[in-house]
Amino acid sequence: MHIYILFLIWFIILIKWADLLVSWASSIALKFKIAPIVVGLTIVAFGTSTPELAVNMFSAIEWKTDLAIWNILGSNIANILLILWISAIIFPLKAQKNTVFKEIPFALLWVIVLLLMANDMIIDWWVSNIVSRIDWLVFLGFFFVFLFYTFGISKNDENEIDEDIKEIALWKSIIFIVIWLVWLTLWGKWIVDWAVVIAKWFGLSEAVIGLTVVAVWTSLPELATSVVAALKKQTDIAIWNVVWSNIFNIFWILWLTATINPLPFNGSSNIDIFMTIFATLLLFIIMFIWKKYTIEKWQGIVMVTIYFSYIWYLVLSNI
Repeated sequence: MHIYILFLIWFIILIKWADLLVSWASSIALKFKIAPIVVGLTIVAFGTSTPELAVNMFSAIEWKTDLAIWNILGSNIANILLILWISAIIFPLKAQKNTVFKEIPFALLWVIVLLLMANDMIIDWWVSNIVSRIDWLVFLGFFFVFLFYTFGISKNDENEIDEDIKEIALWKSIIFIVIWLVWLTLWGKWIVDWAVVIAKWFGLSEAVIGLTVVAVWTSLPELATSVVAALKKQTDIAIWNVVWSNIFNIFWILWLTATINPLPFNGSSNIDIFMTIFATLLLFIIMFIWKKYTIEKWQGIVMVTIYFSYIWYLVLSNI
C-alpha cells in the first residue's frame, strides 16, 4: 500500500512543479524576447522528458534493454492519445501552421525511420534486430539539425510574446530547472526499481508494464505541464511540449541509451511502432477536421477512448 501513497504524494508535488515550470519557462521567453516555440521545444520538453531519460539510462545499465524501448514507444503513444487530448478536453488547443505542417510530420517521419532501422532481419537479412551505436550517431546528427531549425523559425515566429507574463529573476528560473531535473531523475530510478515488481504482482509481462505503467508514469510530467498550460490557455506550450517530447524521446533518449548498451529489438514491438505512427498521423489529420488547426474537446474524448482501447488490448494479449 505504501507504494500507492508515495505515488500520490509525488504526483501532487509534480502538479505544483509543473505549474511553476510553465510560468518560469514563459518568464525566460519574455526575459530574452524569444518565441514561445523555443521554450516549448527545448526547456519544457527537455524537462518533462527527464524521467524517460532516467528510466532508459538505468534500464541500459541494468541490462533491461527491452524496457528502454517499450518505455519510449509507450510514452510517445500516451503523449498523443492520452496527454494531449486530456489537455484538449480542458481547453481547445490551437496549433500554429508550422506545427501542423512541419513539426508533426517531422515526428511522424522519424518514427517511420525507427521502424526501418530497428528491423535489420527484414531489411538487411541480419540474424537479429538491434538498435546500434551507429544508428544513434545518425539520429544525433539530425537532432542538432532540428535544433538549428527550431531556433531559426523562432526568428520568424508570428506570435507575439505575451507581455502579461510575470517576469521572474533568471537565477531563480535556472535553480528551479536544475532541481526539477534532479527530482525527475530520482523519479525515473524509482520507476525502474518497481517496474518488474509490479509485473510480478499482476502476472503481466514486462512488455505490458513497460508500454503502460512505466510509460504513463514517465509521461506524468508531460501530462501535468500540458494540463497546466491548457488551464492557463497557453496552448502553444501544451502542444509543443507533447510534439517535441516525442521527437526528443526518439532522437535523443533512445539513441543515447544505445551508446550504453546496443538495444536488441523484439519484432513483436512493431505493432507498438505502428500504433505510434497511427497516433501521430491521426494528430496531423485531426487538425483539419471540424475546426482547422484546433484540437477540440470532443476529439479529445475520442482519442482518449482509443488509448484505453489500446491498453485493454495489451492487457488481454499479455505480450
